[in-house]
Amino acid sequence: MTSEADLITGCLLHDRIAQRQLYDRYKKAMYTLAYRITGDFDDANDVLQDAFLEVFKHLNQFRGESMLGAWIKQIVVRKSTKKKRAVLWQNVDDYTGESVDWGESEINAAHLETAVLSLPDGFRTIFVLAEVEGYTHREIAVMLNISEGTSKSQLFHAKRKLRAMLSAN
Repeated sequence: MTSEADLITGCLLHDRIAQRQLYDRYKKAMYTLAYRITGDFDDANDVLQDAFLEVFKHLNQFRGESMLGAWIKQIVVRKSTKKKRAVLWQNVDDYTGESVDWGESEINAAHLETAVLSLPDGFRTIFVLAEVEGYTHREIAVMLNISEGTSKSQLFHAKRKLRAMLSAN
Protein backbone atom coordinates (compact mmCIF):
# COMPACT_ATOMS: atom_id res chain seq x y z
CA MET A 1 0.00 0.00 0.00
CA THR A 2 1.29 3.42 -0.94
CA SER A 3 2.00 5.76 1.96
CA GLU A 4 -0.04 8.92 2.45
CA ALA A 5 3.04 11.07 1.81
CA ASP A 6 3.76 9.23 -1.47
CA LEU A 7 0.15 9.65 -2.57
CA ILE A 8 0.26 13.37 -1.84
CA THR A 9 3.54 13.76 -3.73
CA GLY A 10 2.18 11.82 -6.69
CA CYS A 11 -1.02 13.85 -6.76
CA LEU A 12 0.93 17.10 -6.63
CA LEU A 13 2.85 15.85 -9.69
CA HIS A 14 -0.51 15.19 -11.40
CA ASP A 15 0.10 11.43 -11.43
CA ARG A 16 -3.28 9.93 -12.40
CA ILE A 17 -2.50 6.62 -10.70
CA ALA A 18 -1.76 8.38 -7.40
CA GLN A 19 -4.92 10.45 -7.77
CA ARG A 20 -6.98 7.32 -8.34
CA GLN A 21 -5.38 5.61 -5.34
CA LEU A 22 -6.10 8.60 -3.11
CA TYR A 23 -9.70 8.71 -4.33
CA ASP A 24 -10.15 4.96 -3.85
CA ARG A 25 -8.70 5.15 -0.34
CA TYR A 26 -11.17 7.77 0.87
CA LYS A 27 -14.23 7.58 -1.40
CA LYS A 28 -16.34 5.17 0.65
CA ALA A 29 -15.95 6.98 3.97
CA MET A 30 -16.46 10.39 2.37
CA TYR A 31 -19.50 9.27 0.41
CA THR A 32 -21.02 7.82 3.58
CA LEU A 33 -20.43 11.10 5.41
CA ALA A 34 -21.90 13.14 2.54
CA TYR A 35 -24.94 10.87 2.39
CA ARG A 36 -25.52 11.06 6.12
CA ILE A 37 -25.46 14.85 5.98
CA THR A 38 -27.43 15.37 2.78
CA GLY A 39 -29.79 12.43 3.17
CA ASP A 40 -29.84 12.00 -0.61
CA PHE A 41 -27.86 9.62 -2.82
CA ASP A 42 -27.59 12.02 -5.77
CA ASP A 43 -26.58 14.93 -3.56
CA ALA A 44 -23.96 12.74 -1.87
CA ASN A 45 -22.52 11.80 -5.27
CA ASP A 46 -22.39 15.48 -6.27
CA VAL A 47 -20.70 16.35 -2.99
CA LEU A 48 -18.15 13.58 -3.41
CA GLN A 49 -17.27 14.74 -6.92
CA ASP A 50 -17.05 18.41 -5.90
CA ALA A 51 -15.02 17.59 -2.81
CA PHE A 52 -12.41 15.56 -4.67
CA LEU A 53 -12.12 18.22 -7.36
CA GLU A 54 -11.34 20.66 -4.56
CA VAL A 55 -8.94 18.20 -2.92
CA PHE A 56 -6.90 17.81 -6.10
CA LYS A 57 -7.06 21.52 -6.89
CA HIS A 58 -5.92 22.63 -3.42
CA LEU A 59 -3.77 19.70 -2.26
CA ASN A 60 -0.75 21.99 -2.37
CA GLN A 61 -2.37 23.89 0.53
CA PHE A 62 -2.53 20.80 2.75
CA ARG A 63 -0.08 21.60 5.55
CA GLY A 64 0.08 18.16 7.11
CA GLU A 65 -1.11 19.43 10.51
CA SER A 66 -3.68 16.62 10.51
CA MET A 67 -4.16 13.38 8.67
CA LEU A 68 -5.11 13.82 5.03
CA GLY A 69 -8.43 12.06 5.67
CA ALA A 70 -9.37 14.63 8.30
CA TRP A 71 -8.59 17.45 5.85
CA ILE A 72 -10.69 15.79 3.14
CA LYS A 73 -13.49 15.19 5.65
CA GLN A 74 -13.70 18.92 6.39
CA ILE A 75 -14.05 19.64 2.68
CA VAL A 76 -16.82 17.03 2.41
CA VAL A 77 -18.65 18.51 5.41
CA ARG A 78 -18.42 22.01 3.96
CA LYS A 79 -19.62 20.84 0.53
CA SER A 80 -22.42 18.77 2.08
CA THR A 81 -23.80 21.63 4.12
CA LYS A 82 -23.58 23.99 1.15
CA LYS A 83 -25.50 21.43 -0.89
CA LYS A 84 -28.25 21.62 1.70
CA ARG A 85 -28.55 25.42 1.68
CA ALA A 86 -32.04 25.10 3.11
CA VAL A 87 -30.67 23.76 6.38
CA LEU A 88 -32.34 25.69 9.13
CA TRP A 89 -30.29 26.02 12.29
CA GLN A 90 -33.10 26.21 14.75
CA ASN A 91 -31.94 28.21 17.74
CA VAL A 92 -33.78 26.38 20.45
CA ASP A 93 -33.86 28.25 23.73
CA ASP A 94 -34.96 25.34 25.89
CA TYR A 95 -31.68 23.40 25.74
CA THR A 96 -30.87 22.48 29.32
CA GLY A 97 -27.68 20.50 28.85
CA GLU A 98 -29.35 17.34 30.09
CA SER A 99 -28.55 14.06 28.43
CA VAL A 100 -31.09 12.01 26.56
CA ASP A 101 -31.85 8.56 27.96
CA TRP A 102 -31.47 6.02 25.14
CA GLY A 103 -32.98 3.28 27.30
CA GLU A 104 -31.92 -0.31 27.59
CA SER A 105 -33.62 -1.78 24.53
CA GLU A 106 -31.59 -3.08 21.62
CA ILE A 107 -31.68 -0.86 18.53
CA ASN A 108 -31.43 -2.30 15.02
CA ALA A 109 -28.64 -0.51 13.11
CA ALA A 110 -30.66 -0.24 9.91
CA HIS A 111 -33.61 1.19 11.84
CA LEU A 112 -31.32 3.71 13.54
CA GLU A 113 -29.81 4.75 10.18
CA THR A 114 -33.31 5.26 8.76
CA ALA A 115 -34.29 7.32 11.79
CA VAL A 116 -31.16 9.48 11.55
CA LEU A 117 -31.80 10.11 7.85
CA SER A 118 -35.37 11.19 8.63
CA LEU A 119 -34.21 13.92 11.03
CA PRO A 120 -34.58 17.53 9.85
CA ASP A 121 -31.43 18.69 8.03
CA GLY A 122 -29.96 20.74 10.87
CA PHE A 123 -30.52 18.05 13.46
CA ARG A 124 -29.14 15.35 11.16
CA THR A 125 -26.01 17.32 10.28
CA ILE A 126 -25.13 18.04 13.90
CA PHE A 127 -25.94 14.48 15.00
CA VAL A 128 -23.71 12.97 12.30
CA LEU A 129 -20.83 15.36 12.97
CA ALA A 130 -20.95 14.99 16.76
CA GLU A 131 -22.06 11.41 17.37
CA VAL A 132 -20.84 9.60 14.26
CA GLU A 133 -17.76 11.60 13.26
CA GLY A 134 -16.75 12.66 16.78
CA TYR A 135 -16.33 16.40 16.26
CA THR A 136 -16.58 18.69 19.27
CA HIS A 137 -19.20 21.42 19.42
CA ARG A 138 -16.45 23.99 18.96
CA GLU A 139 -15.23 22.25 15.78
CA ILE A 140 -18.79 21.94 14.48
CA ALA A 141 -19.46 25.60 15.19
CA VAL A 142 -16.41 26.65 13.19
CA MET A 143 -17.18 24.29 10.29
CA LEU A 144 -20.80 25.37 9.99
CA ASN A 145 -20.44 29.00 11.05
CA ILE A 146 -22.89 28.61 13.94
CA SER A 147 -22.54 29.10 17.68
CA GLU A 148 -21.50 26.29 20.01
CA GLY A 149 -24.83 26.74 21.77
CA THR A 150 -26.70 26.14 18.54
CA SER A 151 -24.65 23.00 17.95
CA LYS A 152 -25.41 21.76 21.46
CA SER A 153 -29.12 22.48 21.22
CA GLN A 154 -29.38 20.85 17.78
CA LEU A 155 -27.70 17.72 19.10
CA PHE A 156 -29.91 17.63 22.20
CA HIS A 157 -33.08 17.95 20.16
CA ALA A 158 -31.85 15.50 17.52
CA LYS A 159 -31.30 12.90 20.22
CA ARG A 160 -34.68 13.61 21.75
CA LYS A 161 -36.39 13.29 18.37
CA LEU A 162 -34.48 10.07 17.62
CA ARG A 163 -35.47 8.66 20.98
CA ALA A 164 -39.11 9.38 20.27
CA MET A 165 -38.90 7.82 16.78
CA LEU A 166 -37.09 4.72 18.03
CA SER A 167 -39.39 4.15 20.98
CA ALA A 168 -42.47 4.53 18.76
CA ASN A 169 -41.47 1.44 16.78
